[in-house]
Amino acid sequence: MGRAQRRAAGLTCQKRLGRVPIVPLKIVQFLALTLTALALVPSGAHLFALPNKINLVAEQYFIVQNIYRGWSLFGVVLIGALVANLALALLLRGRGAPFLLALFAFLCIALTLVVFFIWTYAANQATNNWMMIPDNWEQLRREWEYSHAANAVVTFAALCSLTLSVLTTRE
Repeated sequence: MGRAQRRAAGLTCQKRLGRVPIVPLKIVQFLALTLTALALVPSGAHLFALPNKINLVAEQYFIVQNIYRGWSLFGVVLIGALVANLALALLLRGRGAPFLLALFAFLCIALTLVVFFIWTYAANQATNNWMMIPDNWEQLRREWEYSHAANAVVTFAALCSLTLSVLTTRE
């Protein structure tokens, strides 16, 4: 099949959504969806563990917290989701609802970072990553647990918004 025939059949990578080539757009959509879904994993796990952990005594709670060693590597996924959602929003500028939904997803992921650094990271630092029991450990536990729960809800909202953006993007 020649070039003219491929183009006539629509089998070219040159198709565009406005000024954006379709193939790069689809790649960014895929990355944004995948990374945002993966970003939901740790916060979702924390959310569902919360009822079983919130009333543990100090010694038990600090032992349980050790299961999260190495989970900080999910930060790479979160940064990836942030970048991919921003890239998608930029690609969809001027596209109405798909743009607004992608922008909302980006802002939600950014909000999770704000929540993390204000409450979660602060609690991690105050407890030496849950290796030291300070006098206010119960307050720190509440802040740590509820900040993860809030981030699960916000990340889920980002995933839903992003999915709607992908579904409403018309070629």
